[in-house]
This record gives sequence, structure tokens and C-alpha cells, in this order.
Amino acid sequence: MDNPIKDKSFRFAIRIVNLYKYLSTEKQEYVLSKQLLRSGTSIGANISEAQRGQSKPDFVSKMNIALKEANETEYWLRLLCETNYLDENQFKSLYKDIDEIISILMSICKTTNENLKKH
Repeated sequence: MDNPIKDKSFRFAIRIVNLYKYLSTEKQEYVLSKQLLRSGTSIGANISEAQRGQSKPDFVSKMNIALKEANETEYWLRLLCETNYLDENQFKSLYKDIDEIISILMSICKTTNENLKKH
């Protein structure tokens, strides 16, 4: 079964792992890149957990956590760019992905919350 947000977040996590490898080996940056690795891979993990949620409120809770992690990831990407660990092209490519993920997660959370209130 196709699940666009699950697939998109998994592909994004792969990019984050590869970026972490690059930042830690090529740029010798360990602190910010570790934070990025944690939050950037957590998005997909929470989405996967949400898919197996025990209830609709559990699903919403996990998706909200994924959204928080996505927002945190966006922050670390911006910080890495502003401190010149990422060049403009690297940043724009990753930012486009995280921005899409945030938009999708916001939509899922909003729609699910609205549906819960109706029932």
C-alpha cells in the first residue's frame, strides 16, 4: 500500500544519515550534525509508529511528534546553513524536502483532529 508521507520521510532520513556522514567526516562537525541526525530520522520513525497506533488519538499524538521533529530538523538545517556547514544548494534541496514534509504533516494533523471532533 502506498503511503506518500511514510515513503517521503524514509527517503529524507536516508539523506539526513548521508549528510551526517559528510558533516562528521568532511567538516568535522559533530554537535549540530548529531542533533540533525536525531531529529531528521525521528520523523519517519514516529510516522511508522503512528501507522500502527492503537487508536485515533494515539495516531494524532505520534503524527504531532513527527511534526515537532520536522520543525526541529528545519531549525538545524537553517543553523547549519547560516554557520556555513551547508552551502546554499545543499540547504535549498534539503529545505524543499523538509518543507514538504511539514506541510503534509500539518495537513494530516489538522484533518485528523477535525475528524476526531466530529465523532
